[in-house]
Amino acid sequence: MRYKPELDAVLEGLCALYSRRALDRIFASFEVPSPALQRFAAQYSEPFCEYPDPHQRIRFWDDLLSARAALEDDSVPVAYLSEFDQGLYGGLVGGDVRFMPHPENGWISSMVPPLLAAWSEFPELRGYDHTLWFDRYRRQLEIFVEGARGKFGVSHFILIDGLNFVFELVGATRTYTSLFEAPESVRAAIDLAFEVNRKVQHTFFEAVPLTAGGTCSNMTQWVPGRVISESVDPFHMTSVDYFEQWGRAPVQRIFDEFDGGVLHLHGNGRHLLEAVASLRGLKGLFLGDDRGYPPAFEILPEFRKRAPDLPFVLQVPLDAFLEGIRRNTLTGGVFYKVQGEMSVDDANRLAAKVRAYRTLS
Repeated sequence: MRYKPELDAVLEGLCALYSRRALDRIFASFEVPSPALQRFAAQYSEPFCEYPDPHQRIRFWDDLLSARAALEDDSVPVAYLSEFDQGLYGGLVGGDVRFMPHPENGWISSMVPPLLAAWSEFPELRGYDHTLWFDRYRRQLEIFVEGARGKFGVSHFILIDGLNFVFELVGATRTYTSLFEAPESVRAAIDLAFEVNRKVQHTFFEAVPLTAGGTCSNMTQWVPGRVISESVDPFHMTSVDYFEQWGRAPVQRIFDEFDGGVLHLHGNGRHLLEAVASLRGLKGLFLGDDRGYPPAFEILPEFRKRAPDLPFVLQVPLDAFLEGIRRNTLTGGVFYKVQGEMSVDDANRLAAKVRAYRTLS
């Protein structure tokens, strides 16, 4: 991988992390100045845009990742199919896919307005095998695989199944009320979601070769096996009991279809930690930071007590990370995404400290 010359050593460490054999070690990625993001922000100044040219998108990723080629941190350079991270699934059954650029990370994300005015319309949804959006998806996969070849990887992207898919059909509020008013319709939609997501993800792995036997990931960098990126976001606003009744089985079903998966929890979903940690095949968990909740880094020891050997990924300010290195107080078995730009030389000096770091207990 041209944009990660020391890839073998990085993957060896990540394999230990996600095999739960590195609880005394830490891993980290660093930020360096990015002219590619500045150019992206200048190009996309409006809040919405059309579906972009995939050739242009892979050139963006090449530009962005080439600037990180000299970094000796634990990151794996990957392009992310952000255009399909949500809207693809609704688009495959007839939804109106809309796009939004994100200057902070160079993504162009997608969503759809709710498709159905009433559950009675559910049987009329279009099939998902031969649509405009499936053709665009396969074409973009081909373009990304060819454009990334020999230089960087192509990341798996988020699933929209279970209640996430029901959100796309009827909206969030009606999804929750339908759990009481139309539970059989919800169950039918969850079954359709499994088939749609299964097709989407198998198509991904048919098109995108594994990297050293593993899956490149925007969430976790790289994980051994054919691993998916799942979401339990609808249950962030429910009790754990609702996850057990409506969420666990669909997540476990799709995890079992592949070699497991990775998950993320937002600030308002941290009460789900023990429940999701018990999922068979869970490889790692990204702990997000959100307004109104303490940063995950500040309460990381609490999370470690609640999930003793689960690999975590989280963000941390550069100053706090440096202080943790100096005082030897960083929690092990964690991938730290360090926030704050520095030069490549400074990042590489810090990466050497990360490789040498071992926890005290």
